Amino acid sequence: MKQSAYLQELTVFRYNEANNITSLDPVYARNQANIWATSQIYNGLVQLDESLKVSPSIALNWEVAGDGLLYRFTLRTDVRFHDSPCFPDGLGRTVTAHDFEYSLRRITDPRLNSPGSWVLQAVARLNDGNPDIRALNDSILEIRLSRPFPPFLGLLAMQYCSVVPVEAIEYYGQDFRRNPVGTGPFRFAWWKEGVKLVMLKNPGYFEWHEGERLPRLDAVSIRFITDRQTAFLEFIRGNLDFLSGIDA
Repeated sequence: MKQSAYLQELTVFRYNEANNITSLDPVYARNQANIWATSQIYNGLVQLDESLKVSPSIALNWEVAGDGLLYRFTLRTDVRFHDSPCFPDGLGRTVTAHDFEYSLRRITDPRLNSPGSWVLQAVARLNDGNPDIRALNDSILEIRLSRPFPPFLGLLAMQYCSVVPVEAIEYYGQDFRRNPVGTGPFRFAWWKEGVKLVMLKNPGYFEWHEGERLPRLDAVSIRFITDRQTAFLEFIRGNLDFLSGIDA
């Protein structure tokens, strides 16, 4: 079955992104186009709810020491990475605190030149120069700051701080930007840059709402029509559900 015919049988959210997506690696989620796409593929320790308050995501709960320097997160044990060839037998594995230690430290790797490295500026540094982010075991992660910084928890909700598996980084190398492996409600399916990006429902996603496993959609389809008038006509014809960046 051709991809277009397959998508017609699904409940698909279709939107146009006038600004092209440059990377599906969360360490480069610096603009709206990249953020919207990566937010469907990845999760972090925490997230912002509808009232923009920090709420749990992969972290079940957390504690902050009285001096405001030590943050201890207890992680869920039912979150799995998407299936990918980077794993044995192609089956995703359970996320652990070691994955967050790796992912958060990766943001500050000078070789990547991530625009999100500033997010961890308040984190203390170890003798080897790495941020003081440590997995005590598979379920407990500790982050120590160099000074009290109350907004820090909210910064961890940014897409930069999403968890990624080291196996995928080693397997894909620089091509990880177009072969993302995350934990989010949708998994990467297909991307022809400048034309279309398709993400399919993650059937094992860990979040539920009112007794129903999320997401409710089967797929997200993103087109990259740069001409605003053409995109608007596609919207009027019913070929798009949402437009990003409406022309005045």
